[in-house]
Formats: sequence, C-alpha cells, structure tokens
Amino acid sequence: MVRCWPSRSKKVAETATKPGKTTETGSTVSGSTTEAEADNKAKTAEKSEKKAEEKKDEEKTDETSTEEKKDGEEEGEAKDKEDKPKVPVGSVSEAKNIYKGASDDDGNWTWVDKYPEDVEEAAENEETATYAVVVRNQKSQDSRKKLEAHSIVIQSPWIRAALVDIFADYPGVACELTRLEFEAPFKPFVHRWAEFVAYMEKPDLEETTKKHLKILFDILNYEIGDNIKSFQDYVRNGVVSFADLWMIFQPGTVVLSAALGPLSGFEMVETEYMSNTCGKFLQVRCDCVDYGGKEFGRFQEAINIPQFIGTKKITGLRVYPWIFHEEKEKIAASLTKRGAIFEQLAGHHYKQYSGKAITWDREGNEVECQINGRIVVDIESFNRFSPWRVRYLNDFNAADIEKFQKHKEKNNITEEKFVLPPQYQMLCRSRTRGYSLKFKKWLDFFVEQIDDVSWNSNAFDRLVLPADQKELILAFSESQLAGSNFDDVITGKGKGIICLLSGPPGVGKTLTAEAVAENLKVPLHMLSSGDLGSDPWEVERELNSILELVARWNAILLLDECDVFLEARSTHELERNKIVSIFLRTLEYYEGIMFMTTNRVDDIDAAFQSRIHVSIEYPDLTSASRRTIWRNFLNGSTIKSSLTEKDINELAELKLNGRQIKNVLKTAQLLAARKKSPTLDRMFIETILIIEKKRPGAPQTMMHYM
Repeated sequence: MVRCWPSRSKKVAETATKPGKTTETGSTVSGSTTEAEADNKAKTAEKSEKKAEEKKDEEKTDETSTEEKKDGEEEGEAKDKEDKPKVPVGSVSEAKNIYKGASDDDGNWTWVDKYPEDVEEAAENEETATYAVVVRNQKSQDSRKKLEAHSIVIQSPWIRAALVDIFADYPGVACELTRLEFEAPFKPFVHRWAEFVAYMEKPDLEETTKKHLKILFDILNYEIGDNIKSFQDYVRNGVVSFADLWMIFQPGTVVLSAALGPLSGFEMVETEYMSNTCGKFLQVRCDCVDYGGKEFGRFQEAINIPQFIGTKKITGLRVYPWIFHEEKEKIAASLTKRGAIFEQLAGHHYKQYSGKAITWDREGNEVECQINGRIVVDIESFNRFSPWRVRYLNDFNAADIEKFQKHKEKNNITEEKFVLPPQYQMLCRSRTRGYSLKFKKWLDFFVEQIDDVSWNSNAFDRLVLPADQKELILAFSESQLAGSNFDDVITGKGKGIICLLSGPPGVGKTLTAEAVAENLKVPLHMLSSGDLGSDPWEVERELNSILELVARWNAILLLDECDVFLEARSTHELERNKIVSIFLRTLEYYEGIMFMTTNRVDDIDAAFQSRIHVSIEYPDLTSASRRTIWRNFLNGSTIKSSLTEKDINELAELKLNGRQIKNVLKTAQLLAARKKSPTLDRMFIETILIIEKKRPGAPQTMMHYM
C-alpha cells in the first residue's frame, strides 16, 4: 500500500534536515530519520500551519470589525452633527485663537489650531514695566561696539513730563503716551540735544527727574554721542557730509529752496535716503501754503539732494534750513511780503503781467514761456477748465488752526475772514495760477511779476463815434454790470446784452469793445473762430466754458468776425446748421455783455436779429474822422511830432482807415528812430506812404506829392 505523507513547510523541512539539531528528548539528529519520527514531525508542522491560518483569519476578522466600528463611529458622529442644532455665525460669546502654521519651501503657510511649541516668554512684562527706561539691544554693525540699541522705551512719568517741554512743537512725538518708543538713530534727540542738555541744567529740577534724565542721557550719549558731535561741528562750520545730511533738517523748521522758481520758504516734514538709476539722494519732504480755489491749505513738495563726496556748504544745497542763511531776517521779511500778496490774490483778480510764466508739455513737465499783457488770476477756474493737473491740498492741522486763532486774538481781528499769520505767509507758494487773455492759455504765474492794471482812461474819449451812439453803448454796458433786474418770461432767459457792430475794416469796431472795457475797468475776452474748434460738440463745450468764465469774471465778451459762426443756415450744410443752432440756443441764456463784429452783416442768419439788442453800423471814415484819428495817434506817439495843422489836414484827405493810419505812424516812428531824429517829421510819413502806394490793394487816390 502506498503511503501518502503530509507536506511540510519549508521552514520545518529545513529544521528537520539541519545536522546537529537537538530534539526534545535530547538526542542529536544525524543522518536519516525513522518513519515514526517523520510522521510526528509532519503532524506537528500541519498543526503549526493550521494555527497560523487561524491567526490570519482572526487578524482579518479584527481588521474588518475595526473598520466596521470606525465606520459606525463616523456614522454616529455624522448623526450627532445632524441631530445637534446649528449655531448661528458669530453668536458664541468667546474668542477663538488660531496660530500661524509652518511654511513650506515656497514660503506658503496657513492658520492652524495647534499652539506653537517654540514660543518663548515675552521679554517685557510686569517686572520690566517698573524700570524708567527699557533698552532693546541688538548686535552692532560698528566694530567699536558689541551691542547697540535698536530702540528705547521710556516709561518714567518724570522723563515724559520733561520731554513735553524739550519736544515742544516737534512733529510726530506725542509725549502724553504712557509708553514712549524711539528707534535708532533717535533723530528727535539729535535735533533737540541742546534743549535736552539745557533742561537738565535747570537749577530747580526735582531730584527724581534729574536722576531719571541722567539715566536717559547716559544711554543716548553712548548711542548717538558721535552723531551729536558731528552735528554741532556742522553747525559751527556751515558744511555737512551726505551721510549726515539728515541731521540739519529738523521737522517743523523752515527750509529755503529755489528748486521750484524764486527762493521760497517751506516747513520741513521728513527726510529719507533713496536711490534711482541716477544714484543715491536724500529726499526732503516739506510743506508750503497754497490756495486750492476755495480754501488755503498745505501742499507737500519733494526736493531731492543728489549724493556728493566729502562735505558741502549747507547754503549751496538745493534745499537748506533757513537759520543758515546769511541774511535770514531780510529774506524772512521778503518772503512774508510776497506771501501777503499771494493771500490777497485768493479768488479771481484782473491783473497785468510781464515776465516768465510756466506752462506744461504733453508729459506734464514744466516749460517756461514769456508772457506780457492782461491776465486773470483764478485758481478755481484753472482747476475746472484747464487741461493741466490739479494740485490737491491737505487741510491745516490742529496746531495750525490754534495758531491762526491766537493771531486773530492778538491783533483784535473779529472778522470771520481767514487770515494768515506772518509765519505762514512766509511759507506761501511763489506762483499762482490763472489765464492769459492775450495768449488764451492757462498758466502758472510768478507772484512777484503780477501788477495792477494800468487803465487807459482816455480810450473811450478817443473813440471816433457819434456822441449819441457812444452814450447808448455806455448806458447799456454800465447798467448790465450794475445788475439788470429785467427778466424774460422764462427765468434766466434773455438777461444778457448783445451788441452787433458792423462796417468795413479799420473803422473802430474792435476798438469800441476795447474802449468800453477800459472805461468800465473790466476784462475783455476776445473770441475768434480758432478758439472754438470746428466740430459741433467741440464748439458747444468750448462756448459754454467761455461764457461761464466771462460771467464769473464780470468780463465783456468780444466775438470778432462773428459771421463765421452766425452765417445764414442752408439746406445742404448740416454741420454749419448745427453750429448756428448751438450759438442761437447759447446766446439766449447768456447773462453778460457781448460785442459781435462783422463786415458782412447781410450774411448773418435772420434768427440772430431778434437776439441783438443794439446794432451799430460804422460807415467809411470821413475827412474829419480821419483828422481826429491822426491827431490821437500823434498825441500818443513816443516821439514828439513836428507836423503842423496843415500837414494833418492834408494827410486826413487820404482814404485810409484807422488801422492803416496806425500802421503808417508806427512804421514812421521806427524809421525816425533809425535815422536818430529827435522828432517825427512829415518826410518819414511820406516815405512810408510811397511804399504803401506800391502795396497791392492800396488806395490810389493820393496827394499830388506822391
């Protein structure tokens, strides 16, 4: 019979065949084993395998039960959450702390619930709060020191009380705080070191105050003693190095600079070392007093001092403290006087100007230009209508307002009007903004170049017009400026005065408007076709702006050669019709005085006839009119005339208009000056007339001598 042996595990087999293995009976297995022994071993191996399989099954069963238990717990928790009532957002009356978690390699981090384990106890606690001064130290970059102060905390009430006097009016230092913190390099103490030392030397100083101040003095002397010595040395010698440049600029003091035009005063705010592609520089930020169109305020300017090698004279810097100026009292008086003029120019004023002014290019950079003639100083209108950048001002602070009030009380000023004290007039801007009537540009004007208008009181008397027409023009002009109460059925409609002056060139149409403006002492705003553009929307926008400005300035508007805009409408020129319609609608609500001149009165649209209050036609000049014009120009000549009455009568027979007579006399004066003649002789006029005869279009009816 064949006998089947149970299979053995590899491990059991190896154990059974390994030589020298001791059995349970203590005998040594060597060579082949008996059949009974083999059978016992097989049974033992089979039992071991069964136990191992049973153990695996138990482990699987345990895992399955654990997972089932876990799933059951999660289901239970979910069920509890479902059963638990929801808490409204933000309703728990407690604070929940979360903490910054660790960051990954990319520097990203998030907030976690776990309290950080590496947090150390705070160095400042109840014990350190008992000390007069706490010094926060760090490793020093100076090879002469191991440690240097990062900052100091002043906790002594005695020191704080002393610093109230030492840092009086020093911006940014509030000595009323329970804890005063100052960071290195302790700029306030550098700037007020002299005051600090003087306070310590007071004979009536309380003992505790003296003791605490000595502690602070020793700390600061160790930390910034070298800086203070350098600062004192700079003051004595009037020079400074670039690295120590910040020391001479004490916040709240007056500094001078000519970087923005004439030498001007500013109040120092702060300094900062900076750099750009051109190198390092110290930026000095300082305030000036400016006018924003409605109220005065502060405007901050940033003036840069480029880096320099060695030392430099303080007064040679782009900006420097006022106390270093050699004639500081004189310059202070000059700046205060100019500031008083700037204060008076608030609002809008009609003035005369001669000199350089400031305009801007497309990038907003300042460009100088030469301006002569009448201007209107008006910052509010500049901000509204000019294409240039507006300067937005900061309000005066509480300390400023307190000084304003004290100044009014000291000088018994009871008016509600805003008044600048002298120390603020000294800080006023050197430029103001307005409009040039001659060049039709919005500009920045230098205050010192602005003068009062020199009025020509004889202009209207020299106007060659019939007396009744002159009287009519003056009557409606003066009544309109005084404020006419007449109104239309619709309020605000038809309140203006429009006068049409028609006639050939050179008979005095434009001069009439100029003479009326001179007589009434008001601005004259001359408007031509090029000032309004060509597109209807552009014409309407510019016209509305100009009419609003004219009304604000109480000016006279002169629309020269108005037929360009008021030409009769046609069925095939739609754009022209739009422009005419815009003028018709706009003039209906104009409330000022307008003169319109034309030498083609027949071409004007009929709808304008009902809107014109006074229409004056200028005929060709007569001999008597020309005689008056010759006399008027000769009387106003800069060179004394040698012409007799006979000469004037003969010249008056020439059919010249007023503009031609003026040009002839002007050119003759130039010729007389070229010949160095002390008088304007007739031969100079004859020379010019002979030349004029050869000009195309010149009058052919001349005197026999020509």
